[in-house]
Amino acid sequence: MSDVSVLAAQTRTEFGKGAARRTRRDGNVPAVLYGHGEAPKHLAVNAQAFAAILREHGTNAVLNLEIDGKKQLAMTKSVVVHPIRRYIEHADLLIVKRGEKVVVDVPVALAGDAGPGTLVTQEATTVSIEVDALNVPESIEVSIEGAEAGTQITAGQVELPKGAALSGDPEALIVNIIVAPAAEAVEGEGEGEAEGEAESTE
Repeated sequence: MSDVSVLAAQTRTEFGKGAARRTRRDGNVPAVLYGHGEAPKHLAVNAQAFAAILREHGTNAVLNLEIDGKKQLAMTKSVVVHPIRRYIEHADLLIVKRGEKVVVDVPVALAGDAGPGTLVTQEATTVSIEVDALNVPESIEVSIEGAEAGTQITAGQVELPKGAALSGDPEALIVNIIVAPAAEAVEGEGEGEAEGEAESTE
């Protein structure tokens, strides 16, 4: 990720829920920038520009913040989205330096089709890795092409990008491939439950 997105930010001087609401009403997202022992900075960033960066680069986006004329590299640490209206309510940003390694959760994307008669269950949607802050992958691809029932893929078996190291538990199960239940067995279970319910109502 050599192309770091530039995002203008203004220092916020008002705090509290009312101030946050006013910030959002003005088309901005309230954000806090912290890290490297520096006092947290309360910022406002343009909501549309920030959302566009997240869409393009994912939730681990690295930003080149322009704060009152000065540039500061930062990484998106967490984003709070309104559960119904889907706008960004708040963001935590972490100061990063060039060449610094960070620990991030990266989405796992499954590629290919498992063997016939199998059912694929993805036990984890992310894998935790330590990687250069400016080279965080948007996702890590795990191939399940032709995998047979009984195949289990753990975090330690996932092929990581060059320069990245696993941070989480190598034994953590990412993908589990089992024998697909036969349609008759599924229907039979449903009938059994229906009969049991009928008996219990008498």
